Amino acid sequence: MKKDKTHIHWYPGHIAKAERKLKEQLSLVDAVIEVVDARLPISSSYENITRLLAQKPRLILLNKSDLVDKNELKSWVKVLEEKNNVPVLLSDAKNSKDLNLIVKKSEELSEPRIQEIMKKGLLRRPARVMVVGMPNVGKSSIINKLTKSSKTKIGAKAGVTRQQQWVRINPRLDLLDTPGIIPMKQENQEAAMKLAFVNSVSENAYSNEIVARELVAILNEKYPVQLKEYYNLEDEVSVEVIAVKRNWIKAGGVPDIERTSVYILRDFREGKIGKFILD
Repeated sequence: MKKDKTHIHWYPGHIAKAERKLKEQLSLVDAVIEVVDARLPISSSYENITRLLAQKPRLILLNKSDLVDKNELKSWVKVLEEKNNVPVLLSDAKNSKDLNLIVKKSEELSEPRIQEIMKKGLLRRPARVMVVGMPNVGKSSIINKLTKSSKTKIGAKAGVTRQQQWVRINPRLDLLDTPGIIPMKQENQEAAMKLAFVNSVSENAYSNEIVARELVAILNEKYPVQLKEYYNLEDEVSVEVIAVKRNWIKAGGVPDIERTSVYILRDFREGKIGKFILD
């Protein structure tokens, strides 16, 4: 896939296949957990999720909540609940306090369909819940935390989980993990750029320099104090200034922009610069 200097594009064939398979599997589940990156509560939500899921009960899980400001996130929870008319819970890979809430809400959302099945004379079975979301929002990490094991495949790069797989959480709940789904084409470049910030887009689809420069521009506008404090700078921050500050200089005294861009993106993704919501 060729890197474009000004746009982020992707045409992943396995994404289209994943969406078709997801539609086929919907009849097997009682409810859906949509995992969203808390740093991008809008941009990391699949824009066609309502059409895709039809009338299935849904729980929105704002994952990686440890990487954002908790007070700001509380406001977003209310916004998302009102906008989507579905419950919204917080989660992160390091904290297990949310486990019981996730399991309880999943079972609760599944109960109406289970009751319908039992009225037909069938025995009660475990609730069946599908986990969906864009690549690298943490779907597999959530399931692994719930199972307290590593039964699903996890990777640092976007889109590692390619095959759907059932995971038994407890005798009352089964989860269906799914490959990450993203739009076949990304016409909203602002959203595409934000997805690149949090590593939800394949690194082959963008230039580290372009994405890092855009990230620094947004942080200069929205969180200038935290940005300057982290890089120990007094004036407006730029990729070049950070390179010089870190003494990342190439032959001829030229700032090493590519190396600096990679580190800026890593600093942000690991929450080192600060805890931000960029939507």
